[in-house]
Amino acid sequence: MTARLSLSAEVPESLSGSRFDQIAASLFPDYSRGRLQTWIKEGCLQVDGKQKKPRDKLYAGDRLNLEAQLEVDDNSFVAEPLTLDIVYEDDDLIIINKPVNTVVHPAAGNRSGTLMNGLLHYCPQLSSLPRAGIVHRLDKDTTGLMVVAKTLKAHHNLVKQLQRRDVEREYEAVVNGVMTGGGKVDLPIGRHQVNRQKRAVREDGKDSVTHYRLISRFRAHTHIKVKLETGRTHQIRVHMSHIRYPLVGDPLYGGRLQIPKACSVPLVNQLKHFRRQALHARRLGFIHPRTGEAMSWEAEVPEDMQVLLQVLKEDNQ
Repeated sequence: MTARLSLSAEVPESLSGSRFDQIAASLFPDYSRGRLQTWIKEGCLQVDGKQKKPRDKLYAGDRLNLEAQLEVDDNSFVAEPLTLDIVYEDDDLIIINKPVNTVVHPAAGNRSGTLMNGLLHYCPQLSSLPRAGIVHRLDKDTTGLMVVAKTLKAHHNLVKQLQRRDVEREYEAVVNGVMTGGGKVDLPIGRHQVNRQKRAVREDGKDSVTHYRLISRFRAHTHIKVKLETGRTHQIRVHMSHIRYPLVGDPLYGGRLQIPKACSVPLVNQLKHFRRQALHARRLGFIHPRTGEAMSWEAEVPEDMQVLLQVLKEDNQ
């Protein structure tokens, strides 16, 4: 499936004498410089009906005409009728509350049953967008809010907001250990040197910043609110583990199961059977890519975390 673009714009006096590629980036800000460069070189983006080079200078009154087709990213991804918890939808985007045990993108061993498969069935137009419009991802067993773009313009805009750290992402988590207060973890994250499935704090890693504050404390655990500045793979899980407050149930970073001394039988059972990271993307906020309106959404923590928190509260009494 393809989506056809047909756009036109005139070079204003303020840009007269600038390079073609620079003018294109200014007149068509919803598309990346790399994509515009490709369209120029392929002749899809022309000036007064003529193909020009990216470095050519243009002048006031010149007219840019774009005729391009957006190809399907990967036609091997099959659309499947899956249940989606849609919190909000308009012509530009979809906000989804992702359940536990759901992979976001198809990969080796997970070619079907993923969120992307379900999105392609629900909204076939997404097949013409990068990653079916999925702007950011959550780990398989992390629940909560995600945004999916329905147009290329919206996708480009939202990716830019993420890169500028303008998207508000707030999580709730339950960690092992009793914190004395909130804080900030500003440590780079890269791929683990031994276990390729893991990430780790590394000097040569990518800039990673996590803020956290307390919601409530229990005898041996803490319920926290976490805000991300950056969005590295496993960022919250890695940072919390690094400062020795690993997430309850985390199979990769949680270490050995920790059962507090003299805790209640219900809590022992909960900790033994809570075998996924206790992490939920509670709040998501950003500027709407078309209207410019500041918007935000919230999703209550799922039932398994609610039960865990209730048992922790009762054990603490």
